[in-house]
Amino acid sequence: VQLQASGGGLVQAGGSLRLACAASRRTFSNNAVAWFRQAPGQEREFVASISWNGGRTDYADSVKGRFSISRDNAKNTVYLQMDSLRPEDTAVYSCAANLRPVGGRTAGEHRYWGQGTLVTVSS
Repeated sequence: VQLQASGGGLVQAGGSLRLACAASRRTFSNNAVAWFRQAPGQEREFVASISWNGGRTDYADSVKGRFSISRDNAKNTVYLQMDSLRPEDTAVYSCAANLRPVGGRTAGEHRYWGQGTLVTVSS
């Protein structure tokens, strides 16, 4: 599975962005998918995850209530809607697919990774 993340950019604090993670070569409709982010000089951190059919989602406390993860398996795409963005959300965001249909929060359990997309939130 190859993953391609897109949708990053520059936005003012309080604004919104929608990231997309598209799979190619084969479907990832049986896999849980997660978003991670890494800010400059910081470790990569979990942001959100979604189960294979969208029935289970999980969010980091720092984004809960502001971000929403969803998926369209017909389009082989997972989305991350980010609202009420803050400067501390500035990071490179990457999507990753788990081998299992329901995943966790650790990077190590995710087998396939896309390249990151940069999100910059100005104050």
